[in-house]
Amino acid sequence: MIPCYPVIPCYPVIPCYPVIPCYPVIEKVMSAPGTTPAPTSKQADLVLEGGGVKGIGLVGAISVLEHEGWVFNRVAGTSAGAIVGALVAAGLTAQALHDLMASIDYTRFRDPTVLDHVPIVGKLLSVVAEEGLYQGGYAHDWIRSQLADAGVRTFSDLAYDDPGSPLPPYRLVVNTSDVSRGKLVRLPWDYLSDFGLDPGACLVADAVRASMSIPFFYRPVRLQPAHGQASVLVDGGMLSNFPVGVFDRSPERWPTIGIKLSARQPPNTLEHQVRGDLSLVEAMVGTMTSWYDQMHLADPGVVARTIFVDTTGVASTDFGITPAQQQQLFDNGQQAASDWLAASPLGVSCP
Repeated sequence: MIPCYPVIPCYPVIPCYPVIPCYPVIEKVMSAPGTTPAPTSKQADLVLEGGGVKGIGLVGAISVLEHEGWVFNRVAGTSAGAIVGALVAAGLTAQALHDLMASIDYTRFRDPTVLDHVPIVGKLLSVVAEEGLYQGGYAHDWIRSQLADAGVRTFSDLAYDDPGSPLPPYRLVVNTSDVSRGKLVRLPWDYLSDFGLDPGACLVADAVRASMSIPFFYRPVRLQPAHGQASVLVDGGMLSNFPVGVFDRSPERWPTIGIKLSARQPPNTLEHQVRGDLSLVEAMVGTMTSWYDQMHLADPGVVARTIFVDTTGVASTDFGITPAQQQQLFDNGQQAASDWLAASPLGVSCP
């Protein structure tokens, strides 16, 4: 057992973005934890795609939905979507999210391992011996701190009273990939069945840290079940980066709105340029991590409930992202949500 998988804890809080010109401000994105759904016709569940630093685009789209009066009863996310989703579930407004994101020094998320300091071969040693270039400790501490500021520590703080629903009673679910057992794990939903752990007692920040463990970039997370061997958890995007159907049930009680960090592509678009060994590996990984979700995106019903945010070529791990790029991603998210609302029967266009 390699001593390089942090057993994770949890707490979080996030910034805020500019108030949009033509949308009224509301106090909360979600109703208070532990309450029944708000008495409003604009209820929805929210699903957020992963995408590293591109997650700022999610906040832009959320800001428009919030200002249109939408209230989110449950939130699901993967990787960056798990980070933003946890903060939304904790009750942060879009403005608070924007300000928080704008204040982040993203370079600090690249926290080197001890071996990384070895001259010349340090990064290679980090990947081989410690399973990742970076520790991921700063990201873990950051989300834990932000959640703590919002009064959220364990999943019991995100309990959701929804009588008659077949879904577990939590307003947040995050995806992670269990590479030890070769399966997608949804936390906190699978804590009891898969690991014998009390879901309500598990730390939200730990689940988010597991979901954002980009393979070979961040160290994986080791989760010790009540009995048996520990599981190694990595980025949920390996198996499902956009779990848009996670809250589907029959009969539908309110819609699900998904936010995807990529522009909508026409059929048969060339997704990856392969010009050599490295680009071939990148194309293989990209295909592996997106094929499952792409099957769903062929469904017109899924497309109709998805907001596609153009991320203008920014890479998920571009932690040197500039303030101008951050603002562009946020603006693109706002524009994508505005366009979707104008075209969707669920939406009301801005006058």
